[in-house]
Amino acid sequence: MSVEFETKGHLAIITLNRPDARNAINGVMAQGIESALDKFEEDPNLWVAILTANGKAFCAGADLKEISAGNGAALSTKKGGFAGIARRERTKPLIAAITGSALAGGTEIALSCDMIVCADTTNFGLPEVKRSLVAGAGGLFRLPRVIGMPMALEVILTGDPLSSQRAYELGMVNKVVPEADVIAEATSLADRIMANAPLAVQASRTVTVDALKKGDDELWKASGTAFAGLVTTEDFKEGPRAFIEKRAPVWKGK
Repeated sequence: MSVEFETKGHLAIITLNRPDARNAINGVMAQGIESALDKFEEDPNLWVAILTANGKAFCAGADLKEISAGNGAALSTKKGGFAGIARRERTKPLIAAITGSALAGGTEIALSCDMIVCADTTNFGLPEVKRSLVAGAGGLFRLPRVIGMPMALEVILTGDPLSSQRAYELGMVNKVVPEADVIAEATSLADRIMANAPLAVQASRTVTVDALKKGDDELWKASGTAFAGLVTTEDFKEGPRAFIEKRAPVWKGK
């Protein structure tokens, strides 16, 4: 399978598995990623997901052989856009766990996730201008939101790679670790998130991801709606009860 899906408790792990093609995105992979995200979103017992890849590269972007063959449209899905993820609406946290390079569409897939853990040997980049192309899967506006306009323009207009350490310094990456530790570090981050009430995590994420796109009035309203939506849940009662009883909360996600 070009995209693998497995679960470990409340954690979903989505793995790109086309290593011979550097996990370049073709139509089958795009549909596979979308299907995996559907499974993750639809299962109330899955609270956090990790997106990773087999092989020496996380993702080399679009499969240029498919584009040359006139199959470029198949690299996008109706629900998710490029790779089934670039325009995907999601409600739950998604962590990219990256070893190897993540260039062009690979960087755009990483930017489509909520958090990034990567290897100290990883390079990011949007080299499309070197081939008279434009990064069309969100990188041109997501990257400046994350690392700031001047550095984003440097990366985009030169097409030169961005090292993992520099990406960390600029705030694009959460953790940089040796390659062998990437999955363990991403899982540790997921565990820290999953220790919290899942519905509260989802509600908080919904407001936060809009913080740079919407005005304060809309965000105040969204914050109030998020809080109100939790009041009638079992977990809303469990949080204070566990605190009073001096024990770890037992979240049910309902």
